[in-house]
Amino acid sequence: MMWDTPEKLRALLCELVSWESQTLTKGEQQFSKKLQAKLQQLQYFVDHPSYLTFCDVDHERQLVSALYKNPNVEETVVLISHFDTVQIEEYGSFMPLATMPEELTNAFRADPSMLNVSAKKDLASGDYLFGRGVMDMKMGLALHLQLVETAIMEEWPINLLLVTVPDEEVNSAGMRQAVKHISELQKKQDLTFILFLNSEPSFSQGPADLKEYVYSGTIGKIMPAALFYGKETHVGEPLKGITAPFMSAFLTAEMEWNDKFCEEDFGELTPLPVSLQLKDLKDQYSTQTPYRAMTMYNVFLMKRSAGEIMDIFEEVAKEAMAKCQSRYEAICQKQGVSTIGTISVIRFEELYAYAVKKLGTEKVNELKTLIIANESYDDRERSLRIADQLLIHCRELAPAVILLFAPPYYPPANSSNHLLIQGAISLLLEEAKKYNIPLEQIHYFNGICDLSYCQFRVDKDWKAYEKNTPVWGETYDIPFQEMSQFSAPVLNVGPYGKDAHQISERLHVKSAFEEMPELLYELLKYVSKSIQVVE
Repeated sequence: MMWDTPEKLRALLCELVSWESQTLTKGEQQFSKKLQAKLQQLQYFVDHPSYLTFCDVDHERQLVSALYKNPNVEETVVLISHFDTVQIEEYGSFMPLATMPEELTNAFRADPSMLNVSAKKDLASGDYLFGRGVMDMKMGLALHLQLVETAIMEEWPINLLLVTVPDEEVNSAGMRQAVKHISELQKKQDLTFILFLNSEPSFSQGPADLKEYVYSGTIGKIMPAALFYGKETHVGEPLKGITAPFMSAFLTAEMEWNDKFCEEDFGELTPLPVSLQLKDLKDQYSTQTPYRAMTMYNVFLMKRSAGEIMDIFEEVAKEAMAKCQSRYEAICQKQGVSTIGTISVIRFEELYAYAVKKLGTEKVNELKTLIIANESYDDRERSLRIADQLLIHCRELAPAVILLFAPPYYPPANSSNHLLIQGAISLLLEEAKKYNIPLEQIHYFNGICDLSYCQFRVDKDWKAYEKNTPVWGETYDIPFQEMSQFSAPVLNVGPYGKDAHQISERLHVKSAFEEMPELLYELLKYVSKSIQVVE
């Protein structure tokens, strides 16, 4: 076998990491082809070439799926991973070694000055391997490759569908396309999905946390955004207008750390909302006041839908603009001047309907197309710019705040109450004792995870996201329909590491190459024996 020992598994990881694959780079485009060649070294995929497939995503990127299929069963575990990584610029002079784990670890031993105190201690212990992607998450992919090989050699009485995707780190374009691909394979190969298993690493809950975790769900994330459109004026006559930064300050003050957005489930809390971006839309300096600006906010979810978030966002925005209006009117009264109007709070779907009625569908589509075609904009910028252009042509609505969603959106997923997951976690916690692993369950993975797209609760207001996301159906979408057809639970079990997305990203060697292979092996054996368990 190619990957059946800790030494072989370590060599596999180092090879995968050496295939540099930062998001939106040539390396990410080439990774899938290299992985296909690696999988073709298994005779099984030479004999069953149709079980090893590509699927186009975007920007010349492809996802890879590899199916081990027992001809006597339909029950299937889907192994989810991503192969893209974040950038490597922070490695400085060590950047050429960033994707060479053995060499980088040795280089840090010779010169550990770039590492923090905790990382230096771990380096000296000899228990960690450093490098971009060793933790997040090429080790997870390596473990899945080992599982597939083992299943083939031992002829497991269960199917394994390995799916590894690009672009988890930016827009999750890979997983959003993978959902469609998985749904098609389900029908084509007569598969019954019983578990979606990811192997993102175990994240510490704080600087001094040494525990390891398994996750029976993943937190959701959504980005409410706002376009502020005031009234322009000369700086010499400030009260003849109202600036967008003035308006935005009131909403940001209300949104930051607002516990109206906080959720609790299984005793776990979502982090409070925080600003992600704030800028005015002036292209250059002038003495005209900035009358257009935009903000984006990060909101985490456990159970709430996009519609519920928009309702809360609108409530907060109205409260904020009432305070803004009151302050503005008080200033105008003190200065003895008239106000320019009352600030409106408008959802994007309302602005869009108004613009179509005023301008016609053809003109609105023309304005959208010009924005979409601008390749210097990402989906977030496009979203705000579309709202901006519509309001420029409907400026009679100003002063106004337009509320919308900016991509990406990660719905929450949780399977803590599923019988299979409860049994699986009990097994894992018991098995961990054999290795003295301080393993515990967390109900929501505290990082963004592709499992968000493996489970979706259809609700009455799920269309709220589509209607209030300006780029929906153009450059961004989510396969809600396919997701709603998946009924299998989700679980994340992965190796222990530290400092993902930092120069000190590192992987615990024993966890990765000795302990986790055994835990996953026992987990899959348990799932195989429990295929009759029904939620």
